[in-house]
Amino acid sequence: MTVGEKNISIGKIFEGRHATLVPGAPNALFARIIEDLGFEAIYVTGAGIANMQLGAPDIGLTTLNEIAHNVTCIAEAVQIPLIVDADTGFGNTQNCYRSIRLLERSGASAIQLEDQVFPKKCGHFSNKAIVPTVEMVNKIKAAVDARLDPEMKIIARTDALGISGINEALDRAAAFVEAGADATFVEAPKNLAELKVIPSSIQAPQVANMVFGGLTPEPGREVLASMGYSIVLYANAALQTAIQAVDKTLSSLRDTGSLAECSDLLASFDKRQAVVQKEKWDEFERKHN
Repeated sequence: MTVGEKNISIGKIFEGRHATLVPGAPNALFARIIEDLGFEAIYVTGAGIANMQLGAPDIGLTTLNEIAHNVTCIAEAVQIPLIVDADTGFGNTQNCYRSIRLLERSGASAIQLEDQVFPKKCGHFSNKAIVPTVEMVNKIKAAVDARLDPEMKIIARTDALGISGINEALDRAAAFVEAGADATFVEAPKNLAELKVIPSSIQAPQVANMVFGGLTPEPGREVLASMGYSIVLYANAALQTAIQAVDKTLSSLRDTGSLAECSDLLASFDKRQAVVQKEKWDEFERKHN
């Protein structure tokens, strides 16, 4: 199976409206774990790549080539669809066109664009700004024109809710659907009422984003499915877990001079090799050497 040929249809996930849980991965190792646990898709998180690859916050520092490189590595490692965070499209409509072409070729099954002013910020940060609706509409049209596979989906995100309110966010989402977006993503609802009104107001598939410690309450998959969401992102749950575990493990090592008191936080040697599919490579070596 080559890059881009996935064994689960991203279209079926969009159409299902079952609040499919999609964890985020900043690299191929995390993606392997997500796939091994039986999840149906992976979110290639821009914030996660900025945090893990650059040691920097999600403030628009990553480049298109850095995102594309990570998408290529993840696409080669797993067979489930990749939803790729492409931030603002990395420029104007021409840049957006090129971004879609490159990320689709790298292995994206769906690509998310947002309406923030570049450089963007995490949707749960303050002091964000958004571009005029017409500018984002033109980017969406460019993205639709750029894709080669009609099954590759375009997700249009708006950060208007925290700036101009829910009505502006819904108006923008509707305009994005009219421009050709396959799904919309209203970022950072602050309460259950806002979460509920989004899928009831916009007929296209909807994405919800659950950020641990962020602005949006987490009602759980069953409630979000009843509201009509197609996808629920847990973009950086794995990354936040890893940060906590690494901090505890290395703090214990520093203080005690041993791993004895934190061994429960470490994967076994065998588990580590299983995640990276060493047995497959061993079989390859036996066959070809």
